[in-house]
Amino acid sequence: MPILYLAITNHGFGHATRAAAVAAAIQRRMPDLTLILATTAPRSVIEAYLGDNFIHRPRALDVGVLQADSITMDLPGTLAQLETIQRNAKATIVSEANWLKQNRVDLVLADIPPLAAPIARAAGVPGWMMGNFGWDFIYRDFGPEFTPVADWISECFGQCDRLFRMPFHEPMGAFPQIEDVGLTGVSPRHSEAAIVAQFGLEHIPKSHRILMTFGGLGLDRIPYENVQHFPDHRFLCFDLNAPDYPNLIRVDDNHYRPVDFMETCGCIISKPGYSTFSEACRLDLPIISIVRDGFAEAPVLLEGLQTQAHHQIIQLNELFESNWEFLRQPLKPPTTHQQFAKDGNETIAQAVVDFFET
Repeated sequence: MPILYLAITNHGFGHATRAAAVAAAIQRRMPDLTLILATTAPRSVIEAYLGDNFIHRPRALDVGVLQADSITMDLPGTLAQLETIQRNAKATIVSEANWLKQNRVDLVLADIPPLAAPIARAAGVPGWMMGNFGWDFIYRDFGPEFTPVADWISECFGQCDRLFRMPFHEPMGAFPQIEDVGLTGVSPRHSEAAIVAQFGLEHIPKSHRILMTFGGLGLDRIPYENVQHFPDHRFLCFDLNAPDYPNLIRVDDNHYRPVDFMETCGCIISKPGYSTFSEACRLDLPIISIVRDGFAEAPVLLEGLQTQAHHQIIQLNELFESNWEFLRQPLKPPTTHQQFAKDGNETIAQAVVDFFET
């Protein structure tokens, strides 16, 4: 029986959800696959995207960036944890490689914890990765105190046998073998008609339905009172602490995911994030995005956004300190007609299938 070990970076939920989308595509092609997910993301989050046909191995192979919410970062705490991971790396590699050998794992695929590559090499199996950025790229931008750990991470990435590079990417030059793929992500599990009926949106024009989502950690202090300036609109959010307004709909059923509402809405208000941007672009949904300072991936995402989607980029004060007049402004069209391919899930899944079949 083929066994795949999928390691997911310990940062927010975006990596877990996009990895789950790829895993689901693999499982559709290989129903007899044993799938092991090494991640500290809650099993319930993964099940919402993948179902329950996997082995959950709660294992923190990296730290990502410590955050209080989706944009507020704790850099000293992040560096301290990174240095601890680096000090313990040899023991972690030996321990996890032995576990892979004992459980007869055939292939490692990672999104995108650096230690996954040396672990795979120590276990004697191919180590593949997928992503749109490397953590060395993120950490180098934080300042010289992060340079030693960023250099070490680049060395880890240099042991990767094959990288599937997603759109909205930085160069990822530490990886020796790169294959570009299309957009990845999950698709809605409900029809537009079903969502409209369930949430009473029948008499609201699609252009006046606004989805708000700011990642799994959310944002603090969102001035939801601004929805009252748009009484003929409906705003949908996943913030259980959002106040009660007639035109603000809190989605509190864990069965629903942001992507389930994308076909139903006229645009999305979000932060820069690969999974949100990718899923919206797969469904041709316009995006209004705040900027995010201090995180090197954000400018890359926003640059890509401008080429791919009808969009508007707003400053943080326009979200937090204005009356949301940006919603009355026309969206800008994409700057190019050359669109990203949308077959990333399938391309990566087929590569995994081809590996096991040969």
